[in-house]
Amino acid sequence: MLNNRNRFYYFLKPLIPRGIQILIRRRLALIKKTQYKDCWPIDKNACNPPVGWTGWPGQKRFALVLTHDVESEKGHNRCKELMKLEKNLNFRSSFNFVPRDYNVSQELRHYLTSEGFEVGVHGLTHDGSLYSSRGTFNEQAKQINRYLKEWNSVGFRSPSMYHNLEWLHDLNIEYDASTFDTDPFEPQPDGVGTIFPFFVKMFKDQHGYIELPYTLPQDFTTLIILRDDNLLIWKEKLEWIVQAGGMVLINTHPDYMHFGNGKKSADEYSIAKYIDFLQHIKTTYRDQYWHILPKEMAFYWRESWSGSNGR
Repeated sequence: MLNNRNRFYYFLKPLIPRGIQILIRRRLALIKKTQYKDCWPIDKNACNPPVGWTGWPGQKRFALVLTHDVESEKGHNRCKELMKLEKNLNFRSSFNFVPRDYNVSQELRHYLTSEGFEVGVHGLTHDGSLYSSRGTFNEQAKQINRYLKEWNSVGFRSPSMYHNLEWLHDLNIEYDASTFDTDPFEPQPDGVGTIFPFFVKMFKDQHGYIELPYTLPQDFTTLIILRDDNLLIWKEKLEWIVQAGGMVLINTHPDYMHFGNGKKSADEYSIAKYIDFLQHIKTTYRDQYWHILPKEMAFYWRESWSGSNGR
């Protein structure tokens, strides 16, 4: 839930120029990078598989799940181009939209799903209010459920990766993706300590949802804040997950991707970097990964492993 420091941040954020925000975050990130070097970007304790684990279908070495959070109208308007680039490389992904912050085009949602991609809900607004109180969550959950039904979506991710796994049972979802194995740079930095999905069951009940933690650092942290232009953080973590046989789940944002039109802003990186990383996966690990959508991973995990590692 939001603490006083984070509430103060959301209050001040609109008043601070974006470039200054990034400079401040870069200085803080350098401190955190040193402070948490033993557990970020790799937490060596997060590689334990579920009880009875026999590996991914088709004897693949690892699973690959691509997701995007769309935080603004700018990002919304870039989704088609991003989707086409991924499709040209034979990749598919999910796009999570914020329904109350901008107009989410019905035509875009239908286009994405008709092309074999997925649409999810990314909160109601991106103002950090969802977890401010139990009452607020209850009210927003009712509206989020309406969007889930209207969009025929089964997946959810909270804005800014805030999470309360117990409260999320109020949503009509097959999976949530609001957590991470390790990420001290997030405002709620409590990692779940695993590079595998897991089942979150209701108290004294077998009903629940699948939690899909992201396992590669987010693009904003890696490419904007830490300025890892050579993608070494992603590549190093990727190889470690491959060796551990886990799930590679990455979360990127079209809002921060620069497609070559106009001048690149302080909070953007070249789309070429993301494409280069996909090419790296495709060439370095050809035929070694099981690439599926988040909803497909959730259905698989519920059917095959939900009884072995529930929380």
